[in-house]
Amino acid sequence: MSSASSLVASRSAALATHLSASGWWYWSHGMPALRMFFVLPLSGCSSSLQPARAHLHSFLKLPIPISSEEQSKVGVIAASAGNHALALAWHGKQMGIPVTVLMPTLAPLAKVSRCRAFGANVVIHGANIGEAKLLAETDPEFAGLQYINGYDDPEIVAGAGTMGLEILEQLPEADFVIIPCGGAGLLAGSALAIKTLKPTCHVIGVEPKRCASFLAALEAGEPVAAPTTPTLADGLAVPTVGGNAFLVAREYADDIEQVGEHEIALAMLRLIESEKLVVEGGGAAGLAAILPGGPLHHKVQGKRVVVPLCGGNIDTTTLGRVIDRGLAADERLVRFVAQVSDQPGGIAGLTKLLADEGGSIKDIYHERAWLQTSISNVQAKVNLLGGTTERDHAGRIDPHSKAKPNPKPDSDPLTPT
Repeated sequence: MSSASSLVASRSAALATHLSASGWWYWSHGMPALRMFFVLPLSGCSSSLQPARAHLHSFLKLPIPISSEEQSKVGVIAASAGNHALALAWHGKQMGIPVTVLMPTLAPLAKVSRCRAFGANVVIHGANIGEAKLLAETDPEFAGLQYINGYDDPEIVAGAGTMGLEILEQLPEADFVIIPCGGAGLLAGSALAIKTLKPTCHVIGVEPKRCASFLAALEAGEPVAAPTTPTLADGLAVPTVGGNAFLVAREYADDIEQVGEHEIALAMLRLIESEKLVVEGGGAAGLAAILPGGPLHHKVQGKRVVVPLCGGNIDTTTLGRVIDRGLAADERLVRFVAQVSDQPGGIAGLTKLLADEGGSIKDIYHERAWLQTSISNVQAKVNLLGGTTERDHAGRIDPHSKAKPNPKPDSDPLTPT
């Protein structure tokens, strides 16, 4: 399996990691003592960190030399929700290697379209990566193609681990590195590198609650299929972590945490507003864990924290929904129900009241049939936006309208449909 020396050797094939200090987070968002550093590899061919560097290394390790005339006849195949497929398609195109990718139905359209633009043969199959992978490995149509596991091949883990080396080169005093975890390849490689060079640095993985496959593997003692439901962090929705990656990550990573959908949406919103960065849900999972309310928020106070933003591939339609749901999670988009007179001017009185408080109505709907208290009243359902820029502002509107803060139900219903 991968060692620290193999990680060093793989750096000649890796793309550079760029570490950026964020001054904004020093004093805002309830984290005045935190020193935040983002890994920003979002530009380029695949708009994603781990696959771009890992797959170039993997291609260079194919059994047939790249210069061979037979190379054009050899194809590779993989299952991916998007980022792995994008990197594979890009590097395959550059090196003249035919690429087939099987993508589940939940794969964002932006990722599917870019894979096809890079020349990959895209096959849509299955509800998740596990089902797509099963078809890739068993269908006779794909016999003879070399399967490249995007998170478990030793070469992939080694290529991903170069990020850990470069983080410590640029910030040797790092206290924490918070890494998104799906199949565990990036976590495994980076944890191996970081803990080998600096054992006192804490390396923590973060996965979505809706696909907690690493936690399931820890509890079972081996990789097992975890319950999986659609999540904003679609790039991390790997039902079963890689066997090789799990063994390495279990040995070298310090801990694994889970984040919910409202935490991911809020992290994506914070990055858009504060850093002017569009990051997909999986890429924002590390930040979600350390924001106020996140599982690591108190642990990292006063520390130097590195957060890789591991992907920027997101559909624009999904991004719009994420912004709305992030605003709702931040209580800046307020939903409430009020009873007003069913006489002319009743709704006008409500809207004037909201306008006087500086609120802007995003949506309003009123109904009569389901209100049983008074025949002379109507029920108005309002989503308030715009002027509601902070939580205490929403509270000032609340006494007039009997509005209640946006609920945070146990079902965590923030996943895009």
